[in-house]
Amino acid sequence: MVDEIIRQLEAHKEILNLVQEKLIEPISECVQILANALRKGHKVLVMGNGGSAADAQHLAAELVGRFLLERKALPAIALTTDSSILTSISNDYGFDEVFKRQVDALAAPGDVLIGISTSGHSQNVKLALEAGQRIGARTIGLLGRDGGEIGAMVDLSLTVPASATPRIQEAHLVIIHILCDMVEKELFQPGVDSDC
Repeated sequence: MVDEIIRQLEAHKEILNLVQEKLIEPISECVQILANALRKGHKVLVMGNGGSAADAQHLAAELVGRFLLERKALPAIALTTDSSILTSISNDYGFDEVFKRQVDALAAPGDVLIGISTSGHSQNVKLALEAGQRIGARTIGLLGRDGGEIGAMVDLSLTVPASATPRIQEAHLVIIHILCDMVEKELFQPGVDSDC
């Protein structure tokens, strides 16, 4: 059992090293996209399925509430949380439309849509991001593996190049925390380096 725990912790460290090697520039670009949109009064819409739905809610909560700084609330909505909306859209239109319909209702030009998908192939996330692009929103994919269909169509792809879903999700959570920390500092403590 001890050996297996060590193996998993080593795998976790390896994926974070990979993030450091491959994703510093895209993460930095993502911070700028988010900060610029929020500075101009736009909002962030986040979506995903399963564990990625939880990550979407986590990201929205850190922006609306706070991450580390006492500051004003930032407008962010996880499209994964309203059970009546989710079930009615799924029932009436099909699950592929569950996020798209919400984007049609809530997104505006200049907003930022973040789709989280460990495979990069979640159809309901892809359709919502396409709808957002038609509206004039910026689109970001927080993805895994090779980025899949979503990676090929978003404005910015943060793709963790791993195949194991747990490792991808662990990296996604670290990236989410970095984004929240750096967006707060960019907006409310300009010129201050991140603690990460």
